Amino acid sequence: MSRLWFDARFRSYLWQSLIMLAFLATVTWLTANTLDNLVRRGIQTGFGFLSRPARFPIAEGFLAYDPTNPYLKAFAVGLLNTLYISMIVIVVATAFGFCIGLGRRSLNPLVRGLASCFVETMRNTPLVVQLLFWYALLTIGLPAPRAALEPMPGLFLSLRGLFFPWPIVEGGSGLFGSALLLGSAMALRAFAWQACLGRPKRRSPPLCAGLGGLAILLLGLTVWASDIRISLDQPVLRGFNFTGGATLTPEFMALVVGLVLYTAAFVAEIVRGGIDAVPKGQWEGGRALGLREEHILWLIVVPQALRIIVPPMTSQFLNVVKNTTLALAVGYPDFASVMATTINQTGQAIEGVLILMSVYLAISLSVSTFMNWYNRRMMLVTR
Repeated sequence: MSRLWFDARFRSYLWQSLIMLAFLATVTWLTANTLDNLVRRGIQTGFGFLSRPARFPIAEGFLAYDPTNPYLKAFAVGLLNTLYISMIVIVVATAFGFCIGLGRRSLNPLVRGLASCFVETMRNTPLVVQLLFWYALLTIGLPAPRAALEPMPGLFLSLRGLFFPWPIVEGGSGLFGSALLLGSAMALRAFAWQACLGRPKRRSPPLCAGLGGLAILLLGLTVWASDIRISLDQPVLRGFNFTGGATLTPEFMALVVGLVLYTAAFVAEIVRGGIDAVPKGQWEGGRALGLREEHILWLIVVPQALRIIVPPMTSQFLNVVKNTTLALAVGYPDFASVMATTINQTGQAIEGVLILMSVYLAISLSVSTFMNWYNRRMMLVTR
């Protein structure tokens, strides 16, 4: 026995087995205790509630929904809202943060100072405070619909939201028109890629202008052939609010603006750090070849900096998805908000939290998988 005790491999197996048994015993006790408490309080378990009517409204959504629809339909509406917000914030914050990151490296002291002030302010202020600030600004600082601001003709901004014209497509032969439009767009993209992007020697203003004219011609032929009628629905003030057109609610705008500005500050630092990590000899070599500074940046430095930027950028994209759960603070009906309402109504917190965790885990793993694939494409391959 003493020989086994002094055997390092035996001791490692013994301790791992004891730790595993203790973990399983703890999980078993917690499960039994939870089920017992649920039975005492008369709370049902299981996912049967998903087919019951939700009985609560959802202010915004891409799917047709009313309170008589089941909880599963409400979850789908909230999930689409979360994905929509996440995609908008990721795209806009990446572009804006890239510009701020370049501004942090500017030789102009005013530009560099403004960029630094923006980054430090946004990064050192809690996100929920920023969301509440923008929501208060949009709901309290703006006038009523009857005195709405009109920065552009047909564009109205009030405490009820942003109202703007929206095109309405009527008529058409359905599948034929869609197929023709898709085929025209794909053909134009192929021509543009080969002529203006894929072959730099053929890049010329007349050629690109001709492709633009071809695009207009193809679009016109599509509209004519499929008998599509396009009209513009204008917002009109009726009663106490605007009707017609499209609307961006204060909740949506506050969430998007807050998340974009907050995320852009972190993206800017990632971009600045990635560019600074590229050896200065790359800049000097580009200058020695007679290249302009902007050409050195976009053709030499940025492609190398992407190999450094992409991994931490993945974490920021995942943070965007998780930060959308703060939509509850401004009243936007995202997936977490819909799930919180469901838990309050049904009392089935365990099932609700499991669904919430599973959905966000699936979204995060999908984003991580895509970014890891892109990171492998950008890696230096050495043999």
